[in-house]
Amino acid sequence: MWRWVRQQLGFDPPHQSDTRTIYIANRFPQNGLYTPQKFIDNRIISSKYTVWNFVPKNLFEQFRRVANFYFLIIFLVQLMIDTPTSPITSGLPLFFVITVTAIKQGYEDWLRHNSDNEVNGAPVYVVRSGGLVKTRSKNIRVGDIVRIAKDEIFPADLVLLSSDRLDGSCHVTTASLDGETNLKTHVAVPETAVLQTVASLDTLIAVIECQQPEADLYRFMGRMIITQQMEEIVRPLGPESLLLRGARLKNTKEIFGVAIYTGMETKMALNYKSKSQKRSAVEKSMNTFLIIYLIILISEAIISTILKYTWQAEEKWDEPWYNQKTEHQRNSSKILRFISDFLAFLVLYNFIIPISLYVTVEMQKFLGSFFIGWDLDLYHEESGQKAQVNTSDLNEELGQVEYVFTDKTGTLTENEMQFRECSINGIKYQEINGRLVSEGPTPDSSEGSLSYLNSLSHLNNLTHLTTSSFRTSPENESELIKEHDLFFKAVSLCHTVQISNVQTDGIGDGPWQSNFAPSQLEYYASSPDEKALVEAAARIGIVFIGHSEETMEVKTLGKLERYKLLHILEFDSDRRRMSVIVQAPSGEKLLFAKGAESSILPKCVGGEIEKTRIHVDEFALKGLRTLCMAYKQLTSKEYEEIDRRLFEARTALQQREEKLAAVFQFIEKDLILLGATAVEDRLQDRVRETIEALRMAGIKVWVLTGDKHETAVSVSLSCGHFHRTMNILELINQKSDGECAEQLRQLARRIKEDHVIQHGLVVDGTSLSLALREHEKLFMEVCRNCSAVLCCRMAPLQKAKVIRLIKISPEKPITLAVGDGANDVSMIQEAHVGIGIMGKEGRQAARNSDYAIARFKFLSKLLFVHGHFYYIRIATLVQYFFYKNVCFITPQFLYQFYCLFSQQTLYDSVYLTLYNICFTSLPILIYSLLEQHIDPHVLQSKPTLYRDISKNRQLSIKTFLYWTILGFSHAFIFFFGSYFLIGKDISLLGNGQMALETHFWTWINHLVTWGSIIFYFIFSLFYGGILWPFLGSQNMYFVFIQLLSSGSAWFAIILMVVMCLFLDIVKKVFDRQLHPTNTEKAQLTETNSGIKCLDSMCCFPEGETACASVGRMLERVVGRCSPTHVSRSWSASDPFYTNDRSILTLSTMDSSTC
Repeated sequence: MWRWVRQQLGFDPPHQSDTRTIYIANRFPQNGLYTPQKFIDNRIISSKYTVWNFVPKNLFEQFRRVANFYFLIIFLVQLMIDTPTSPITSGLPLFFVITVTAIKQGYEDWLRHNSDNEVNGAPVYVVRSGGLVKTRSKNIRVGDIVRIAKDEIFPADLVLLSSDRLDGSCHVTTASLDGETNLKTHVAVPETAVLQTVASLDTLIAVIECQQPEADLYRFMGRMIITQQMEEIVRPLGPESLLLRGARLKNTKEIFGVAIYTGMETKMALNYKSKSQKRSAVEKSMNTFLIIYLIILISEAIISTILKYTWQAEEKWDEPWYNQKTEHQRNSSKILRFISDFLAFLVLYNFIIPISLYVTVEMQKFLGSFFIGWDLDLYHEESGQKAQVNTSDLNEELGQVEYVFTDKTGTLTENEMQFRECSINGIKYQEINGRLVSEGPTPDSSEGSLSYLNSLSHLNNLTHLTTSSFRTSPENESELIKEHDLFFKAVSLCHTVQISNVQTDGIGDGPWQSNFAPSQLEYYASSPDEKALVEAAARIGIVFIGHSEETMEVKTLGKLERYKLLHILEFDSDRRRMSVIVQAPSGEKLLFAKGAESSILPKCVGGEIEKTRIHVDEFALKGLRTLCMAYKQLTSKEYEEIDRRLFEARTALQQREEKLAAVFQFIEKDLILLGATAVEDRLQDRVRETIEALRMAGIKVWVLTGDKHETAVSVSLSCGHFHRTMNILELINQKSDGECAEQLRQLARRIKEDHVIQHGLVVDGTSLSLALREHEKLFMEVCRNCSAVLCCRMAPLQKAKVIRLIKISPEKPITLAVGDGANDVSMIQEAHVGIGIMGKEGRQAARNSDYAIARFKFLSKLLFVHGHFYYIRIATLVQYFFYKNVCFITPQFLYQFYCLFSQQTLYDSVYLTLYNICFTSLPILIYSLLEQHIDPHVLQSKPTLYRDISKNRQLSIKTFLYWTILGFSHAFIFFFGSYFLIGKDISLLGNGQMALETHFWTWINHLVTWGSIIFYFIFSLFYGGILWPFLGSQNMYFVFIQLLSSGSAWFAIILMVVMCLFLDIVKKVFDRQLHPTNTEKAQLTETNSGIKCLDSMCCFPEGETACASVGRMLERVVGRCSPTHVSRSWSASDPFYTNDRSILTLSTMDSSTC
């Protein structure tokens, strides 16, 4: 038990050695000397709390807040000494705040526990005692043999033992891990591949020795020692043998694998970051302001204590006749009395830091978060998904984002590829409704007719003939058919596509036959481009059926053809192409090559090279992903030479990669160009506009993807992340620290020397690891000078490291991460704000995010409207709270000068309690929920307004000092005004200042603002007009009634309120005239009716100047015309959401009344 506790606390890790030894099926040696290693179970834990640590951990996090800790100290002081106020005044609000916050955070963690339980309770089948046993995922142990069926997700990291195929291979997709939707092939060692039944696996005696868990998805080293007939056979294990948790089995009936990493030691879990409490910039500013006010409080208490003893230095004031000291007081220590008096003053002034600030902020965040879910503009009708708020603590952080880090696959794209166009022998074709249509005249036709379509129709009528029969047609048609036939044969053969085991009879009998159904074939490809191309060829009538062993089968318009696959020259990022060598049914040997135009065209010596180059450029300008196709016919002598060289290179023990590269260069030359393909990686709707809007708002966009370099760059260009006019810099394929540093220095020099407005940077995962190891500053310098950065081949944990690097940079920018897969969870949790896309890769990202939306385009409204409003509202709320409590407590401090610092309270205890709870709380709460200082449509159509609130400008020290000085000045005016005139409370002033700040008046605002003032009068009349039997003393009896019966009192009240508010009005007027912000300028808009509207609330005729009269000036700042007299019209050409259906718009707007 104690060992388990130590392991849970992290003091006693289960394993210490650098390697782990795993006995398959947990068959341990029977000699009695072996001590099994201890491994963790297979539970996944994404929750933050447990039943045991919730109370202490949550209390620790809550008391990190300055206000909570401060009120805890005040509460303890009130318990220990005699103070002017009761301990309940501090203890009860503190208990309420702590309890409400704990319930809220506990509920959010309970949802995460439910999600974990769903994953950990998933049913799995494990081989035990010679049979299949059904159990739960959390019960899998290291060493267990697990059976996985087709389309199931691997519950742990497994080493493949066997599959339903004789060669022991299987296919998996890792979209939820690295974002790639392609099919990956994994193979078992030959000795276990033949063990395809539970009974045969029960006879296996083997041991796996491998490295301890690490986060790198693409790295695994180990070996399997198999005992057969008293002999030990050692086989190496690599990444091709490892099946990762979270990946999905495809195109394979079932597999058996042995669990080697379980639970939180799986590679997927190691790429998750621990769930930490995120704190917004506003909350950090609040803590800073609270510390400043704490210093003010302590200063006031020290001054009051010193002045008290200075005053009491005179004997007549030390012990006046009406306040004689007791014997105990006379004999007590002066130091203790000083400390006691200091603490009493501290308690007397403690309301300068009201705990109601945190209560109100919590309520504002919780209630305000509902507006996101209610916003119809964030609702996706196709999927029926609305925006979700998983944590309400970061609403205002949406208005402070400076960097957006986004995944590519499934986030920017729809995760779908579609064949669009192609160029065959210099003629460009489009696919329209499943048919290829030529865009221009063919060599044999003067008109831009559908010549190829007619040819295909001709082929369709001759489906009973062989391909050679086509070539007996007239020469011009035969040549055209041959070119098209060869082009699509290259598309159908030059790939690494896998195909599911479905019935294929009747498929490919003709391109327009009713029984032709490509959807019956389920293709899985090494890249999404390949899948789209093979599917396009199938629609044309040349259908790839599959391959077995060394044969590839293709149906060409109903005729089955078998090609012998001789060699595959794999794709690599240096060559940027791949090739296959096949033997046709006629016996001729052909090389088909496919790759980027920059890698294929220089190798070609024949074909329409220049025309194809022009077509490729045209495709690229449309944002399409292009590939070129070429071929070469090999003689028997050439093939023998190629076969010999490939064998030597592939069996070389040293410099194998270099030798293979040299052989590939030798083979792939003197090619004949066939044409080019253009595939559209379908972007989500409005992605380009959203990224451009983010740029206009001053937000830098980084794309972090696990995809290949070429694919990532192509998508960046098509979505507008990279511009065609942008100078693209590359930091890829770096092999050493020195090489990486030199490349970074060259890039930095190029940025300085190139007179280009914008630069883009492309980095791959390997180079990024080197750059972050020792060259962080140099790398950050290059990145800061680039308008857009693209990081490809990124492991999930690398994404989080990049965000961490930006977060801790000197500027400390606010970061936002958006993704849709499990591979994005780490960066979502690392960023200040995490956005999950509810896409096709599961719900891991959405569950672990702070906010979840259905599409990337919704990000613009989430930031520019909701983020802007939330930040303005809470910034004003925080400043107003400090302001009104300075107004409230400063008179208490000034009063001590008139009561000999006797710690007498200025306010009746009931008013002291209700000031923050009833008299001034509702107006600011409603303001912080409903305020719209500018129309939502304007905010979204003018992203540059987002810059006005960036870098926490509304909570800067300058603004904070203004509100503080305003509070002190208002307090002085009211204290001395009341002293010389009447003696009055300041609830009127607090609500009057709130009315001055409000731009968007609704009936709710009117109700709470004026209602609070009316309630104050009504309450005072009842409280002071009746003798309450349960009150021991009633100092306010009949005082208020007597006060209001005096006309001079009413005159003094109105005079002081006007004097206080007039100072702020004058300041606002001059600021708007001399130094208006972009937001204030945008509030002045022209409408189609020729009426100008300021603040979306006040109207005045065209031609009238802003300074026409003092009355107009005041109206612009304070008057706030009725919402029914506002002109608010928008044209259909507005770039963002012409129909604003947000729940935020509470008032109807009628332009005809203006």
